[in-house]
Amino acid sequence: MLFFKRYLLPRIIQFLVVVFVGITVVFIVPRLTPVDPVQQVISQMTSQGAFLDPAAVEALRQSLTEMYGLEGGMFEQYVAFWGRLLHGDFGPSLFQFPVPVMELIMDSLPWTAGLLLTTTIISWLVGSIIGALAGYFKNKTWAQTLDNIAMVVRPIPYYIFALLLLIVFAYLIPIFPSAGGYSVGRQIGFNWAFISDVLLHSFLPAISLMVLGIAANIQTMKLIVSNIVAEDYVMYAKAGGLKESKIAFKYVFRNGLLPQVTNLALSLGQIFGGALITEIVFAYPGLGTLLYGAINSNDYNLIIGIVSLSVIGIASATLIIDLIYPLFDPRVRYR
Repeated sequence: MLFFKRYLLPRIIQFLVVVFVGITVVFIVPRLTPVDPVQQVISQMTSQGAFLDPAAVEALRQSLTEMYGLEGGMFEQYVAFWGRLLHGDFGPSLFQFPVPVMELIMDSLPWTAGLLLTTTIISWLVGSIIGALAGYFKNKTWAQTLDNIAMVVRPIPYYIFALLLLIVFAYLIPIFPSAGGYSVGRQIGFNWAFISDVLLHSFLPAISLMVLGIAANIQTMKLIVSNIVAEDYVMYAKAGGLKESKIAFKYVFRNGLLPQVTNLALSLGQIFGGALITEIVFAYPGLGTLLYGAINSNDYNLIIGIVSLSVIGIASATLIIDLIYPLFDPRVRYR
């Protein structure tokens, strides 16, 4: 009970506050822009030669405002929005009307989830292992070389690195496709031809995320392990004649894993943002490309739907990591 009050409850409350504030901001920001999606639709119709008398224009405006869920003041829209959100309804897409926003999101979500989960897990594991070894053997030439490479790669923005890979391996050396999730005309199905085509198209986006992720994890883990190696208890263990392998795995790597798990939780937002940007560069059919199209067309409902689910997803993943953290650090359970 004490563990619940001191550890679990504060994190659950923090999760709810983050979700509430994040979704509220997402709801308000698009409405602060000067663009009126209803007026934009009417302007498109009239620009194509359609003649509408003032009464018909006003009737159309009322109809579109009601269909898009934009009737009433901002507070009324906000209350109605939360009512729909609790039922998983973000309304129809404004510019793919009457397709529901949730349907568009569910079509794109598997692409982003597959790319994000795979690259995050691999980059965290590989980067943590290499960083731990580089930190433990920090005076070795190979460890210093790896650290220098990671130091150069880590600050590169996601879109710059993605563009570099795209130019080199899709145009100069056309080994991989330049865009899309699979080849045009490819029949979708659970077969090796389709799966291999999807893997080929996802290779460059995945590599662009993994390389930057591995570089970041190498640097953080190397710093953590380097500090642990200098601790007194490690010195005493070495002086006591314990095996090098036991010192490395039981005293150094195991303790270094704890802050690295925390770093993973703190970096989820950045990783997700990088994935969205990478998808846009490669025209990958995930949430990033869908969001880019929604922003260009001022599709309020679709923008709010994508970002709201992103906020909930990132906050949920962070909460899950927080909840399983006591499994890695037993001291938390006894505070």
